[in-house]
Amino acid sequence: MPDAVHNLPSELDQLPDRDPQETAEWRESLDAVTEHAGADRASYLVQRTVEHAHDTGLDVPELLESPYVNTIPTDAEPAYPGDEALDQRITAWNRWNAAAMVTRGSKDGLGGHIATFASAAWLYEIGFQYFFKGKEGLGSGEGSGDQIYVQGHASPGIYARAFLDGRLTEEHLDRFRREAGGDGLPSYPHPRRLPWLWEFPTVSMGLGPLSAIYQARFNRYLTHRGIKDTSASHVWAFLGDGEMDEPESTAALALAAREELDNLTFVINCNLQRLDGPVRPNFKIVQELEAQFRGAGWNVIKVLWGSAWDELFKLDTEGALARRLREVPDAQFQTYATRDAAYIREHFFGASEALGRIAAQLSDEQIIECFHRSRGGHEPRKVFAAYQAAVEHKGTPTVILAQTVKGWSLGPGFESRKREPPDEEAHQGRVPRHAGRAGASHRGQRHRRRRDGALLPPGRRRTGDQVPARAAPRAGRSRPGPQGRPHGAAGSGGEAVRRAEEGFRLPGDRHHHGVRPPGQGPDAGEGDRQTLGSDRPRRGPHLRHGVALPLRGSLLPQGPDLRTGRP
Repeated sequence: MPDAVHNLPSELDQLPDRDPQETAEWRESLDAVTEHAGADRASYLVQRTVEHAHDTGLDVPELLESPYVNTIPTDAEPAYPGDEALDQRITAWNRWNAAAMVTRGSKDGLGGHIATFASAAWLYEIGFQYFFKGKEGLGSGEGSGDQIYVQGHASPGIYARAFLDGRLTEEHLDRFRREAGGDGLPSYPHPRRLPWLWEFPTVSMGLGPLSAIYQARFNRYLTHRGIKDTSASHVWAFLGDGEMDEPESTAALALAAREELDNLTFVINCNLQRLDGPVRPNFKIVQELEAQFRGAGWNVIKVLWGSAWDELFKLDTEGALARRLREVPDAQFQTYATRDAAYIREHFFGASEALGRIAAQLSDEQIIECFHRSRGGHEPRKVFAAYQAAVEHKGTPTVILAQTVKGWSLGPGFESRKREPPDEEAHQGRVPRHAGRAGASHRGQRHRRRRDGALLPPGRRRTGDQVPARAAPRAGRSRPGPQGRPHGAAGSGGEAVRRAEEGFRLPGDRHHHGVRPPGQGPDAGEGDRQTLGSDRPRRGPHLRHGVALPLRGSLLPQGPDLRTGRP
C-alpha cells in the first residue's frame, strides 16, 4: 500500500520541471543518505533545507511540526531579570494557599480544582512579575493596560495571589465557593460575580480563547480608527490543553493570523491530563496543537523540558532521545511520571541501543528528576524566555505550549493524576493552613511592580466596587483564634510557611506505583466515587442567580395551539 501511494501523481507533476536530471540527482542524494545514514539523518537534512529556505526568503510551505524539544535553546535564553529565589518563594506560597483553600473547602463537600494552578503557577507568576501591564501604569496606552483571560480552573491561585498582596483576607479564602450569603468567592472568573477582581468570564470552556481573539482585534480597531490608543495593550489568554478540544477554542485562529494580531498571546498549559484521563492517550497533544496553530498561521513556541534534560540531550549524539520522546504517546509518558527508574530504563531507554548507551551514563536520581519533575513550564527562566520572545514577535499572534505536571508539588499521590483530597481526611480536620503574608522583600517588589505598571491583580477594574467586607463567622463554623486563624487548624503559621517553601504533600497523599495502563483511569479504590454534582447538596440555578426558577408549567406554551397538538 505505501508503494501505491508513493506512485500516485502529485501536485508537483502539474508544474514545469526545467531540469529533470537535476531533480533526479537530488532524489538520488536523499536515497543515498537514507540508505547509508538512516531515515532520521535524511529527515534532519530535509528539515534543515526547508528551514534555510525560509531564512533566505524562499516561498516554501511551512512544516507543521517541529522536533519534540524546546523552541528556544538553553544557550539562547535571555538573562533572568529578577530575584529568582524570591520569585520561587512567592510562587510556593501561592501554590500552598491555593491548595489549602480547596482542601479546607472539601470539609463541607464543596470540592474544587486543586491541581490546575499547581501546574500553572509559574505561567502566571512570570506574567504578573515581568510582563502584564496595569490600567494605570507607564506605557499602558493611556491607561488601557493588558487584558488577561484566566483559565477558570486556576482561579484558586489568583485568589491566593490577591491574598498575598493584601487584597483578600484569610476569611475570604475560607469562603471559596460559598456565595449564598453574598460574601463568598466565586469558583470561576466572572465580572458579575466579583466585579472588582475579574474582568472577563472564562468558563464555559472555549469562550475565553474565542473572546480573547476578538478583544485583540477590537483593540486594533480602536487604534486604527483613532478612538483610543491601545497600541501598547496586549491580550493574554491562559488555557488548558483539554480546553482546546472545545470547537470555540479554535474557531477564530485563522482570523487572528489574517489580521496579524501580534498583540495576542495564547499560553496553553499542557499538563497532558484532563478530568477523566490523558488529553491524548494515543498521541501527543503538544504536537497536534503545534500543527493546528502553525497551519492557521500562528507563531508557535514550545516550552517542554526543564534544565535537568539539558544533560540528556548533550549525551544524545544520534538524535535517538528526541525521536523517542516524539513517538511515546502522552498516556505512556504520564505513566513514566509515576514509576521508578528501573521501569523507565526498561520501557523508555530499552527501545534502542542508542538510548541504552545514554541510560548507562545516568543515575537513577537523574532519571527520576527528568521524568517526574523537570518540565519547562515549571522553570521561571524558560517561561520568561518564551514570554519575551512572544511579545517581541511581530506579524502574527503567538501560542506558547508549556508542558507541566498536573498537581505539581502536591506529592506523588496527586502529580500526573486527577485526584481530590480524600473525604475522610478532610472531615477529620487534617487540612493545611494558609501561609502568612509576604515579608518586606515581597512588599518592596510589589511596590516596584505597581510603579512599573504591574497588573495586580488581573483586571483591576475601574468599577468603584471595593474588596468585599470580611464575612462574619456563621453558626457551625470555627471562629478565628487569637492570631486570626481558625481553631483546630493543624500546625503553626511558621510550619505552614516552611512547608510552603520546601514543597508539600497534602493529607492522604499516598505513593502509588503508577496508573492503570496505558497511563489513565482512576487510582485503586476510586471506582465508587460519587457522581458529578452529588457533593453539592441544595445547590442549583436558583441559588447561583439569586432568583427562583419559574414553575415547569409556565415554561410551556398555553392556549388552543397546545391543546390541539400543534407546536
